[in-house]
Amino acid sequence: MQRAETLSDAYKTLSPKPLIEPGEFQSFYKSELNKIRGKDLVAFMSLGLNRSWGTIPYKALLMGHSGVGKSTEMTRLADNLAGKYRVIRFSATEQLDPVSFQPFDVLLLMMIEVAERTAKTVKEGGAGKKPSDDRLREIYDWFAVETETIKRATEAAAKAEAGAGVSGESWWAKALGLFGSIKGEIRYASTREKETVTYRLSRLDELIKAVNRLLAECNKLMREATGCEWLFIAEDFDKAGIDPRHIEDLFVTYCNVLKELDAHFIFNIPIALGHSPKAAAFPVPHDKIFAVPDTMVYGKDHTPHVEGRAAITAVLEARIAPDLFAPGQMDRLIVGSGGNLRNLFAMTSSAGDTALLRGASRIEDDDVTAALRDLRSRYESALGENPYDVDISSDGRPKPIPYEQKAARLLRIYEQEPTAKVPDPVLYSLLRSRAVQEFNGEKWFGVHPLVVDILATQGKLQKPSSGIVPGGSE
Repeated sequence: MQRAETLSDAYKTLSPKPLIEPGEFQSFYKSELNKIRGKDLVAFMSLGLNRSWGTIPYKALLMGHSGVGKSTEMTRLADNLAGKYRVIRFSATEQLDPVSFQPFDVLLLMMIEVAERTAKTVKEGGAGKKPSDDRLREIYDWFAVETETIKRATEAAAKAEAGAGVSGESWWAKALGLFGSIKGEIRYASTREKETVTYRLSRLDELIKAVNRLLAECNKLMREATGCEWLFIAEDFDKAGIDPRHIEDLFVTYCNVLKELDAHFIFNIPIALGHSPKAAAFPVPHDKIFAVPDTMVYGKDHTPHVEGRAAITAVLEARIAPDLFAPGQMDRLIVGSGGNLRNLFAMTSSAGDTALLRGASRIEDDDVTAALRDLRSRYESALGENPYDVDISSDGRPKPIPYEQKAARLLRIYEQEPTAKVPDPVLYSLLRSRAVQEFNGEKWFGVHPLVVDILATQGKLQKPSSGIVPGGSE
């Protein structure tokens, strides 16, 4: 895919989706962003994974604001390791029930993916061999007492036999039926009976042992056929709509599930959880918790960050021709995005559509102003009270964090008060809403330019005589 040379084609190249396909990655990935982030996370992960091949599993956690490019960096990692690892990527929002998933659902999904992919031909990315009957029987037996699950699995196996030409008596046919049944169940876990959840949680140890034996066998088959091992990249666990309680269950309460799992993996986690005291219970050591920082458009003193803006410009110009912008309008979009690529692409696409609808051939001032106004209103809404942003009152009960408390912290961060970055529920809330950004180097925090606008409009930040608030979007 090539960059858009007309506004009519801009929507094709400004997709917010991460660069996963090789062709798109080669066309649009720009190393300039990674260079100004400081530590090359992919290089460190690659080093660790190369050392772990054939030995102990490599386990890491990755965090960062939505839209900073975490998934794209994982594509770069997969490309770096192509000779030693085959990657299984899965999404918490697409393959699990975001509201009701349980720790064993993640384990089951990984089990299904590794078994099915190992059975694929070498040309298709597998080993060309199915897991043994012994391994499949162990998995099947774990569900044996759940009559309804086995009934659904048997019905699905019959369909697999008819559609895939496998023997209905084989363990592989039974496994395919079970996998099909379980995939549907974990995608719509909210319909599952509470008794089933309690029962499976009580038998997690048995499941982990069975899955570990399956993983060991699948990796052995892969090494023999391709010289590679399996690497899981689990994404979207930081997305809006996922119940934080289930995230905490997976990475804190039931952290032994991942700690005892004999698999190479990198899990994406919410940035607020990564900064919380609960991070001490994570299933990986501290040096295996990586953060993709935001890209600076301003420095600590609210002066333009030239290198950061130049890197973001390179990314945007790879996707859309610069002559499609009136003078200064690309810069306005870059600053208003706060360096967040997802927001930048969304605003640019919106501004381009606005220009198209009025019959223009380039993006003008009013088009950008409308896009900035829309995103600014979204940030303002995110600053309000919500059920996931709570503090603990003196009587031990959870209480919502009021906006005034958030605004006071924002002002302290804006002024770079040293104590303002000390983690607490208020800071976690502001990180979750993306009102506060995290940058590299000294790991400092800053207020998003659009939120600076909001504070100024509310009179919480005093406008200088020039009328331009340092660190804002204009």
